[in-house]
Amino acid sequence: MNIENTNTPIMPEHHAGFVNIIGNPNVGKSTLMNQLVGEKISIMTSKAQTTRHRIKGIVNGDDYQIVYSDLPGVLDPAYMMQKMMMKFVIESLQDADIILYLIECGETKYNAELVEKIKALGRPIVFIINKIDKYTSEQVEESQRFWKEVFPDAYVYAISALKNINIEAVRDCIIGLLPVCPPYFPKDALTDRPMRFFVSELIREQILLQYKKEIPYSVEVVVESYKEDENMVRIGATLYVERDTQKAIIIGSKGSAIKKLGTDARVSIEDFLQKHIFLDLSVKVLKDWRNSELLMKKFGYDYGD
Repeated sequence: MNIENTNTPIMPEHHAGFVNIIGNPNVGKSTLMNQLVGEKISIMTSKAQTTRHRIKGIVNGDDYQIVYSDLPGVLDPAYMMQKMMMKFVIESLQDADIILYLIECGETKYNAELVEKIKALGRPIVFIINKIDKYTSEQVEESQRFWKEVFPDAYVYAISALKNINIEAVRDCIIGLLPVCPPYFPKDALTDRPMRFFVSELIREQILLQYKKEIPYSVEVVVESYKEDENMVRIGATLYVERDTQKAIIIGSKGSAIKKLGTDARVSIEDFLQKHIFLDLSVKVLKDWRNSELLMKKFGYDYGD
């Protein structure tokens, strides 16, 4: 006779999935990412193309794990780096369990080919209308109607990522859509990126904030050294630019511009690491690096991650 052991505990199902955030440049993807993760994972500025790399932020609960990915903004590429960025954005849709499509309220421009590719994947789509704090309720409702026609099967939310409006509802929706799956990363993980990456991004954030026109887009930041002891982290970073004139602008008159850059970047890194920082910045010219596939791969733009 078989006797069923009724005292055997029933283990709860674990849910996990990749949630990829896409949208046009400067619609608030990085701000939303940071709100959903609860930490500053992606740098944020008002300039388009702030995000260059795929940045993962991991959120863990007792019975779920969400792996968010902040992706570069969708655009018409003008040079090699942008072409590689857009190629990766399209390819990244394949590994998404859930797609977060983000636009600014009132925006009606979209890439029809990309929209059709997203629909063909058959993945759940959470459509986010952002920056509603800047618009009237009538404008928000009009935007909701427009995008519901474009994505009739999507879960549509109107939010303000900056003001933290309706973020919790988006998070709850995502958790409810996660597939049954064991965690992809250790349950105490916050990201898959090394510390050097975040340091380079924080320096680049200050470059985006302090320099105008094409200068920020012509600079690549490479952390050459990172030495940590109990009291201080000593960091050496090189800023690669494409032309001598750009180098002169980065340095400024008698070194004034790069001195300010170093000071502000150091404060930002100290806030991130919660340690005292010694930061040494140098500038080198690497002609036309954004159009060199070899140099792009050297700087990590092969997107093999």
